[in-house]
Amino acid sequence: MPASNDLAPNDHTPIDLAPIDLAPIDLTPIDLTMPIADHFRWPVERRLVADHGKGDLFQVTWQGFAVHGFTHMDSPRHYFPDGKTTDDIGLEQTVGSAAVIDLFGIEPMTAIDAEMLDANGAHVVSGEIVVFRTGWGERRSASTPDFWLDAPYLERSAAQWLLARSPKAVAFDFPQDYCIRLLLSGEIRPIEEHVSHDVLLRNDVVLIEYLTNTRALTTARISFCCLPLKLPDSDGAPARVVAWLN
Repeated sequence: MPASNDLAPNDHTPIDLAPIDLAPIDLTPIDLTMPIADHFRWPVERRLVADHGKGDLFQVTWQGFAVHGFTHMDSPRHYFPDGKTTDDIGLEQTVGSAAVIDLFGIEPMTAIDAEMLDANGAHVVSGEIVVFRTGWGERRSASTPDFWLDAPYLERSAAQWLLARSPKAVAFDFPQDYCIRLLLSGEIRPIEEHVSHDVLLRNDVVLIEYLTNTRALTTARISFCCLPLKLPDSDGAPARVVAWLN
């Protein structure tokens, strides 16, 4: 009788050993992720539960923060009680080919409308990820209120323009709805004013928020990888986001 861990002949698929092209390619990842550190909007609780300095054999860090702070993914449940949760969203929706809409150097308080996307997003095709490149984090630091108060923002026509192109996900490097800035003073506006959430997230287009380092995205199309933490039954998740130039 074979050992219990032996495989029957048809229990596995052999790997393909055919020769491959080993020509060098640049696989250097571009990190688009905001560091997770204590923040005036997103408090971070961090402590050591095991500490070399106290004689422990190993160090263990405990950290807690809201899943909608820093670079993260929104699932529809964030706004909609019957919406998909984080574990309903497969990685095929947040990983793949992406079109970069280049609005680098956009002026403060600029309203991004459908006409602007027509002029800068003609290369967007159905079924891929869309990534906004404004470099807003270079204009205003995300550690200050001005990052939100002075930010460019989507008009509803821009959100509808995006939805019409059926993206899997849309990623932003700026706070994309005008009313997000009002949250700093505790004002919560109706869902209709949260245009990216009302138009895109409502229709199962995943939102990936608070990218950084988008200056490094110098091609119109990239390979994009957002890996949200696997948090069951959640309305969002922190994510490590990287890209490769195509």
